[in-house]
Amino acid sequence: MTAGTKKPKLAIWKFASCDGCQLSLLDCEDELLEMAGAVDIAYFPEASRVVRKGPYDISLVEGSITTPHDAERIQKVRKNSHYLVAMGACATAGGIQSLRNYANVHEYALTVYDQPHFIKTLEKATPLSVHVKVDYELYGCPVNKHQLVEVLTAYLHGRQPAPSPHSVCIECKARGLNCVVTSQAIPCLGPATHGGCGAICPSYSRGCYGCFGPKDSANPSALCKWWGNQGVQEVQMARAFGGINAYIEAFRKEKVSREH
Repeated sequence: MTAGTKKPKLAIWKFASCDGCQLSLLDCEDELLEMAGAVDIAYFPEASRVVRKGPYDISLVEGSITTPHDAERIQKVRKNSHYLVAMGACATAGGIQSLRNYANVHEYALTVYDQPHFIKTLEKATPLSVHVKVDYELYGCPVNKHQLVEVLTAYLHGRQPAPSPHSVCIECKARGLNCVVTSQAIPCLGPATHGGCGAICPSYSRGCYGCFGPKDSANPSALCKWWGNQGVQEVQMARAFGGINAYIEAFRKEKVSREH
């Protein structure tokens, strides 16, 4: 960046989420300090009281859309953002909130709240892309901080982000871990899921939960066939696809087909 060049304005927004993806950004530490010299962090309530008005060159948005108010607010964010990144499982697939999409949300409200008439919620919890144009989707629950830095760096250099294309299964093999499917008949989404977590769950003898979403070349049906050959039951298959990214198309289709 040459002297006198105006820094790009960066904004970080939160919708229905746990703040984990924003914390991943704060966890960048040294990288964030370097980036602070290249961008103007104009709006980031998680880390600063400073609020600079838009428009913003790049917006990172965490969270799913669950209320009428948020459905209106994301439109304003989109209108005020040149480049919008959906950050994390909630923003890209509806997240854990989307599990209510398979049930009646009003029945949930009656069960949970003493005065459910005060609850104003949409019928479904949905990703940002259902409501606005998204320029890039960064998967993860939470996102991988190195992949997040790659997205921001790519924007600053005027190129497309290039996250690693490998699966969690590759990360598992790189760590020398035993396959939980073949050794314990535990359903694992590793072969069909984007890498980024370092195979955390298999390292504790648990199957991958698909936190980083399905790979572009994912084949859930073939994966289920292999699971079946290893002794995994249908109910286990449906449950495996009904997690954090349950509402993303590839996983949703497989979950529903296994439940009927």
